[in-house]
Amino acid sequence: MLDKAIKFFITLTLAIVGGAILRQASPFLISYINLEFFRIETGIFELTLASLVCILAGATLGGLAGFFISPFLIDKLRNFTSFVEKQLSKMPINDVIAGAIGLAIGLILANLLGNAFSRIPIVGNYIPIIFSLVLGYLGVRITIKKRKEIANSFDFIKEIIHSRELAKTDKKPEEPQKVAENPIQDENQPVERAKVNLVKLKTHKDKNYKLLDTNVIIDGRIADICKTGFLEGTLLIPVFVLEELQYIADSSDTLRRVRGRRGLDVLQKIREDESNMEVEVMNVDFEDIQGVDSKLVRLAQKLGGKIITNDFNLNKVAQLRGVEVLNINELSNAVKPVVIPGETMKVQVVKDGKEPGQGVAYLDDGTMIVIENGHRYLSRTISVEVTSALQTSAGRMIFAKPR
Repeated sequence: MLDKAIKFFITLTLAIVGGAILRQASPFLISYINLEFFRIETGIFELTLASLVCILAGATLGGLAGFFISPFLIDKLRNFTSFVEKQLSKMPINDVIAGAIGLAIGLILANLLGNAFSRIPIVGNYIPIIFSLVLGYLGVRITIKKRKEIANSFDFIKEIIHSRELAKTDKKPEEPQKVAENPIQDENQPVERAKVNLVKLKTHKDKNYKLLDTNVIIDGRIADICKTGFLEGTLLIPVFVLEELQYIADSSDTLRRVRGRRGLDVLQKIREDESNMEVEVMNVDFEDIQGVDSKLVRLAQKLGGKIITNDFNLNKVAQLRGVEVLNINELSNAVKPVVIPGETMKVQVVKDGKEPGQGVAYLDDGTMIVIENGHRYLSRTISVEVTSALQTSAGRMIFAKPR
């Protein structure tokens, strides 16, 4: 039904265009065909018979052209709309809205500036078109890149208006809320941004906070650790970590989007699991600090809490700044079974090693086993004897030989 409507409008448009073009040719028809018959007024919009004939002929030719080429145009239009829809589906809805607003602002400015330059001879009619293209593109790009800063500016304006309203009623402004309720109690309710009151933060040091960073949430193992009951105190998720998770979940990159949504699912799992861990979201931010990791370290310093992470760089930076870190990679290495030289085990040789003749196998926990002369046992399950074990920062490696 939609294709028929589009086909009708294409045919009608080309018929009108064809009639208008041949209407301009009617004076030439009268000059070449010197007949009084064509000069007769038809009484229809003050048209002569020659003009009417030209209009009808042009409309007929244009309509026929539109009828035959409309399937081709509809197919191209369908491909174009599919391409646009696919590109928009990859963009977060926040970027789409910001881009639309920026485009509108750019076109408004282009219209204002174009009117001022439109009276220039020769090129004046083309300047508004150039302004529309350039300012429209700039409006889209700038609003998408600066959408967070623009949103924060609106929050700042709201705070100013609220402060003035309180001043008019001679009421003292309330302190911004520092600790929110359950972190994922209402996923659709936006978290308000509050400024940090460093004095108030000191009152929370008795809660034994454990701060989660983005990487450890996406990793997912923290949910199982919490369920075991080995951690104590309160799990704290700063609002800027939640914002980074949301930004990753809204990413146009498929892999990043999956990782972000996995992190949100892990937080939901931590909240729903029955454990002794209390979970809170602290609605604070450090406007003078760029980077989520730096903000996390500053917050841990003020609260006297510990950071739970699996990020090697964050681990080192936090330790240099006097913040205790619980690294789940180190925990994972610590709880792996201990093997001693002479112990035997059964493994499957899955690939060749770096050195000639070596074979490589893996335990269930991912520990690599390098087997001397194991190449000939490739894709087979064999018994091996442990010769030595090496502990590194990346994990543990076991060296063995076939029995």
